[in-house]
Amino acid sequence: MALALVSVAPLVSMRRSLFSSPYELKSIDKTIPNLVMCRKRMSGRPSIRVSSTASVSNDDGVRRRVGDYRYNHWDEDLIDSLATSYEAPSYLKRADTLVEATKDRFNSMGVDDGQRMSPLTDLYQRLWMVDSVERLGIDRHFQNEIKSALDYVFSYWKEKGIGRGRQSAVTDLNSTALGLRTLRLHGYPVSSDVLENFKDHNGQFTCSGIQTEGEIRGVLNLFRASLIAFPGEKVMQEAEIFSTMYLKHALQKIAVSSLSQEIEYLLEYGWHTNPPRLEARMYMEVFPQDTIYEQKLVELAKVEFNIFHSLQKRELQSLCRWWKHYGFPQLSFTRHIHVEYYTFASCIATDPKQSAFRLGFAKMSYFVTVLDDIYDTYGTMEELELFTAAIKRWDPSVVDCLPEYMKGVYMAVYDTVNEMAKEAEKVQGRDTLNYVRQAWELYIDAYMPEAKWISSGYLPTFQEYLDSSKISFGTRITILQPILTLGEPLSHEILQEIDFSAKFNDLISVILRLKGGQGSVVQEASSVSCYMKDNAGLTEEDAIHCINDMVNNLLKELNWELLKPDSNVPISCRKAAFDICRIFHHGYKYRDGYGDATIEVKNLVKRTVLEPVPL
Repeated sequence: MALALVSVAPLVSMRRSLFSSPYELKSIDKTIPNLVMCRKRMSGRPSIRVSSTASVSNDDGVRRRVGDYRYNHWDEDLIDSLATSYEAPSYLKRADTLVEATKDRFNSMGVDDGQRMSPLTDLYQRLWMVDSVERLGIDRHFQNEIKSALDYVFSYWKEKGIGRGRQSAVTDLNSTALGLRTLRLHGYPVSSDVLENFKDHNGQFTCSGIQTEGEIRGVLNLFRASLIAFPGEKVMQEAEIFSTMYLKHALQKIAVSSLSQEIEYLLEYGWHTNPPRLEARMYMEVFPQDTIYEQKLVELAKVEFNIFHSLQKRELQSLCRWWKHYGFPQLSFTRHIHVEYYTFASCIATDPKQSAFRLGFAKMSYFVTVLDDIYDTYGTMEELELFTAAIKRWDPSVVDCLPEYMKGVYMAVYDTVNEMAKEAEKVQGRDTLNYVRQAWELYIDAYMPEAKWISSGYLPTFQEYLDSSKISFGTRITILQPILTLGEPLSHEILQEIDFSAKFNDLISVILRLKGGQGSVVQEASSVSCYMKDNAGLTEEDAIHCINDMVNNLLKELNWELLKPDSNVPISCRKAAFDICRIFHHGYKYRDGYGDATIEVKNLVKRTVLEPVPL
């Protein structure tokens, strides 16, 4: 049966969206720019078939550009052979026992017997306990206990800070800095002005010069607190500068120890490029184990880490089957980094119940990468117009009108987006497919101007580059459907506060575009090359410095969007979107971790997915 592609009628079976009319699909016919007649294939789902050689000339004689990317770094046999014994009932039972023991420890902090909880240390001990379970990655078990502990600390919070205990005669930098950071992250209204009380008469942060372990830990917590800065908080910027210099100097003097390892890690990754699961693994290795309850905390963290590792094994194997099912291994021109994307997902979403989020995020991120390589590098303008129109048509029957290498890509997008919409419907109580299709239409449309820039050799202005990137970078695609599966029903109005074109989404897109565009200036368009175009005479090094300053300011705005008190978006959804920014930012920390996986990204995969921790 032949299918005319001049005009395509709307799908009869199209599901009707429950969103308001501005986000319903346009009722106009979709037109695919090809006047040939295409014959439907009756042999099931097509797969991608492309020459495995990285040639710039295809069998059809078309000259194509191919990125200089390496093939999949992770051997399929290695993924298939991953084995673990940590799903055994004995490990699950041990974890439950340790959780109860830790809850008992939390509850004992309410007993003021002068031994377990002294009024001279009770505030710091509560903060330390909350901070410990969060950094060890086991805080999901103790949400009620954490709230109770922080409510207690906040009840004694003063304008000048707090001491180690409620009856302490003087305020303490370590307790105040840790309290400022922890309370702020949990939504308590604490002002950074409290840090002004730790300056001398010249308005400078001071230290004793002796650099005891206690003082060093106080400055380390000051550094951690300074990274949770909001726009306009000068004292936080001053605290970051002071603490960074102090800690670097301290590293030159103190012996190699768990403290020095912790300092090195935090100076390297800070907060905005610090994947929670990677920090948890590091913290297990440096965590003090001087008391029985400290030993139990570490044991619980390790057992939980390895139990989750068992789940990661199954999910990663499922993802690899999906990857092979649609023929992606045969694509020689694209980056095969699905394993890395799953790693990113499992570094920020460690609750076992969030499987749909992890797999959805990995698949959506992989789509963005493949389409980026098609639109920026491999596809011809005619092919790109065909694929763009096919996405808008959203009908598997049009696949026969696409070039062979695009067929499997299209069907993978079509099937996966539909499947994720069904998952989201279980949580949202309504069909969100039409809303998501609108997002895909905007996203795929944004590629075309950039493809024309590349085709014509046009270098856009810096503002043109940023405006386009808010959509074409794909942040919305990687965030939207995964957060709809998190268990929080989001009305249309609430979704608008985090989705495009809300400030939250714009900030994430621009931050990642600025960091991701710091490759060589010989690229067709990068943040550096476009900035240098607008600022004649500027060196590449100067341009990168200016762009990094922009990123630092934007991160403060993003901190505020995450933590502002008047947001209607559930904190779990805001945190998920924020953490997606953090994990991508981590990948851009060392060159472009997505073009050719860096040593650091490979290390992240090994330490957080492939290798369990020794018990």
